[in-house]
Amino acid sequence: MVIAVLTLLLGATTQPAAAADGRPYTNPVKSQKGADPWIEYYNGNYYMITTSWSDVLTMRKSPTLAGLATAPSVQVWKDTDTSRGCNFWAPELHSFNGKWYLYYVGGRCVSDYLGTQRSHVLESEGSDPMGPYHYKNKLKPTDSDPWLIDPSVMEVGGKLYMLGSGDAAPTTGTQNLTIAPMSNPYTVSGPLTNISQPTLSWERSGGNVNEGAEVLQRNGKTFIVYSASGCWTPDYKLGQLELTGSDPLLASSWTKKSTPVFQRNDAAGVYGPGHNGFFTSPDGTENWIVYHARNDTSTNGCDNNRTTRAQKFTWNADGTPNFGTPVALGTTLAGPAGETAATPTAYTLVNRNSGKCLDVEGGNTADGTNIFQWTCNGGTNQKWRIEDLGNDTSRLVNVRTGKVMDTTNCATADGTDIRQWSWLNNNCQKFRLVYTATGDYVRIVNENSGKVADVANCSAADGADVRLWSWLNNNCQQWQLKPTT
Repeated sequence: MVIAVLTLLLGATTQPAAAADGRPYTNPVKSQKGADPWIEYYNGNYYMITTSWSDVLTMRKSPTLAGLATAPSVQVWKDTDTSRGCNFWAPELHSFNGKWYLYYVGGRCVSDYLGTQRSHVLESEGSDPMGPYHYKNKLKPTDSDPWLIDPSVMEVGGKLYMLGSGDAAPTTGTQNLTIAPMSNPYTVSGPLTNISQPTLSWERSGGNVNEGAEVLQRNGKTFIVYSASGCWTPDYKLGQLELTGSDPLLASSWTKKSTPVFQRNDAAGVYGPGHNGFFTSPDGTENWIVYHARNDTSTNGCDNNRTTRAQKFTWNADGTPNFGTPVALGTTLAGPAGETAATPTAYTLVNRNSGKCLDVEGGNTADGTNIFQWTCNGGTNQKWRIEDLGNDTSRLVNVRTGKVMDTTNCATADGTDIRQWSWLNNNCQKFRLVYTATGDYVRIVNENSGKVADVANCSAADGADVRLWSWLNNNCQQWQLKPTT
């Protein structure tokens, strides 16, 4: 009896400790431009990127899932090539050999761009998911250059494959899941093959569509979770393939589940859930799905009104994923297990040259109060909320005063003073944070003038003025984003 009790106790002590819940959060984790989301957890932070429908890609970074909702949207890519540099969709991050590869869809900068959309990939300069990035390649099959969207990558048996959505035999009249071999993370090395067509009734609501293929692997099983039906309908949903054969390039190697695995939840007011990604909790014990959805039953919903949501999922006894049902917005949920950092509520901006903070002089609340640099002291007049305006720009709101960063009289000349002012919703008060160097250094670009926030004469002194100036690519014009509470 004693031996039995000891055995039970020893067994209990060798079990892993129960995972500690992460910081509480509510959906959505991105309320504007939230379609086709991707979240990656790496080195203590979550990185989130979504469809922009514009000529730039922006990324958010936060130590907690909850913090993504208010994290700055930082521009990580803008392409000057008008043959591919507009209408960016479906970005994803993947790491290979110490570099990050950012896969996305882009097309010509013309009004009737849809037929020009193709898949592309960027490569990071180093190991920072934020970049900087350079253009690496067009993801073009060896036998053709077809309309091809939603690129993703899959590794099976030591071989790399590109997944996408289009038609390998452009006579089917449907939008299919496609696959092609890759010789490296940026080169397609073979022809395109269809591996799934929208043949089931639930894949054909509003349009005959299979798209957004995402890989999920566990315990030797490989699944592709994909989106089906028209993205503009409330019946957009997720389906599932399982690799049951030996050759991923053959449609016969994939078995399709006959019913959807994740779909609208009318009782919770969630419609059109789809185009998902997967990530794991910081401690590695939980699996999470990120997806977009809508709050209404409109049939014209393939737009920027879709929001990003995330929730934990589990596994069935047969080894298949169980995604449950979409959770209603506003529900407080436990965050991913293993989160230990506080959720940021604001940011300081520290000049790279001087090491001093962007500061509202004296914490004065009056319109016109000067913005300068000062030794960082933790004061609320040095803390800023960087609020996404939904058009790739942000406003910088001082925590102490509630006023925004503004350029004097909307002037555009070098040397124009930067001050605070009440919010007027004009371009003189809108800024783009453009990722410039590893270490979370950005340049703060005014939307009206195109000029950047600069410390006068590269001074390191307290009280040195912050002004507009043409971009010179020096440390006096770079600011480090530091999360704070």
